[in-house]
Amino acid sequence: MTEEQQSSNHPPLPPTTEEDRFSWLRLMRSRKVGPATFRRLLHEHGSAQNALAALPEVARAAGIDGYETCPPGVIEAELKAAKAAKARLLCLGSADYPSMLADLPDAPPLLWAIGDMSILRRQMIALVGARNCSSLGTRMARALAEGLGAKGYVVVSGLARGIDTAAHKAALESGTVAVMAGGVDVIYPAENTDLARDIAMRGLRLSEQPMGVTPQARHFPRRNRIISGLAQAVVVVEAAAKSGSLITARDALDQGRDVLAVPGHPFDARAAGCNLLIREGATLVRSVDDVIEALPPQTPDLFDAPPQPAPDHAQPVSTDDLQGMILSRLGPSPVAEDQLIRDVQVPASAVGPVLVELELAGRIHRQAGGLLSLAV
Repeated sequence: MTEEQQSSNHPPLPPTTEEDRFSWLRLMRSRKVGPATFRRLLHEHGSAQNALAALPEVARAAGIDGYETCPPGVIEAELKAAKAAKARLLCLGSADYPSMLADLPDAPPLLWAIGDMSILRRQMIALVGARNCSSLGTRMARALAEGLGAKGYVVVSGLARGIDTAAHKAALESGTVAVMAGGVDVIYPAENTDLARDIAMRGLRLSEQPMGVTPQARHFPRRNRIISGLAQAVVVVEAAAKSGSLITARDALDQGRDVLAVPGHPFDARAAGCNLLIREGATLVRSVDDVIEALPPQTPDLFDAPPQPAPDHAQPVSTDDLQGMILSRLGPSPVAEDQLIRDVQVPASAVGPVLVELELAGRIHRQAGGLLSLAV
């Protein structure tokens, strides 16, 4: 049973209950199940529970004897670790899942996130480059990150040494997302512990890996496709001829994203990858203006209303305020009603009547399985 390249054209319906989310995690953590196989199994069997029941026989038919799915205890431990780290689970197909990433055929079915989820509604640009970067490369990364932030873009990178670190630090105030190769609770490199903490407070950390996983070499190429998948474009600041940054650039091209690169001296090995990308057609970048000029005009965020702060339970929430909170958390993709109630942090007895009002007014749609979406 190998990871397939093709799967259903449409993202699966997101889980609507805690039991469903548990089963999604069990299926995704089962041996030899990757994103494409996950989607195929859900498409063929209708639910994660059914797919888990069928998986041993599917494996046997593929020549794998004695196959066992992921034990429930493993998922219980992961959920416990996520709770301790204050991580939130984002499921493919739900309203809070990154829309740019959801369109990819190998989009991660599940992401752990720590930090400000509202940042995922904004448009993103990836900045990547060499770990062993030059001082000029560091300065360029900072200037680009600051300039993009000033223009309203979120800067995405991989929390690595060098260019990634410079880009994250420069974009802390305006918005940054760190996509991690290991668990979202495992900081690598250790020297970026303080930076990772700051990103969790003012930006967002993301990972498709289970909680507690120490990053291995094989994890980084998989991580890179998420960096490029989140972004409208990838800007490579410095990169050797064979580097992870070029993998990210290739992923971006495969995903239909724009690739831009900062040129360097022909004798500097750290610039060889960028110069190669430019020779192959990447947009040459001298300043943030070159990046902005290469991008299509910015479109409004997915939700017109900014995310509302969690209400003080000591204070009653008006119907108008509650309507605004609900609408700001719904989008075209369906979300489970119980998840919405947890998000707004208002008792279900108060949310229910407001949902009925919004449904009757034609502002939201109620779908099978307790799913809600914004009327578009």
